Amino acid sequence: MVEVVVRENGQGRYQQEVIVGEHRMLADEPVSVGGADSGPAPLEFVMAGLGACTSMTLRMYAERKGIPLSRISVRLSHDKVKVAGISRERIVRRITLEGDLTGAQRERLLEIANKCPVHKALEQPLVIDSALVD
Repeated sequence: MVEVVVRENGQGRYQQEVIVGEHRMLADEPVSVGGADSGPAPLEFVMAGLGACTSMTLRMYAERKGIPLSRISVRLSHDKVKVAGISRERIVRRITLEGDLTGAQRERLLEIANKCPVHKALEQPLVIDSALVD
């Protein structure tokens, strides 16, 4: 099991230290909501995780299958939409694939992108088990 630790660091109203193994990052809110914009906002971390997972999954698949994929770029944005009259969060993901690819290879790579672990986790209801600890 991977563990991520997030804790206030006292450097700003909302600034957080994010610790993942040996990696240290900052999270914050934008100035428009009272933060200092010293790091990505929480939803931006979620989108970054989806983008990174998408690109890595495509690279692994292309290497395994010998597909001539030379470069991958994933651009993500967030908005809200109405689905059956209910407001829902939406992440728009646009994937750019470079290389001498056939139409069939491009379609298969899109199918694979939709199978990356973060995509699969986000598209289904998640179980978040929260508890207070001493």
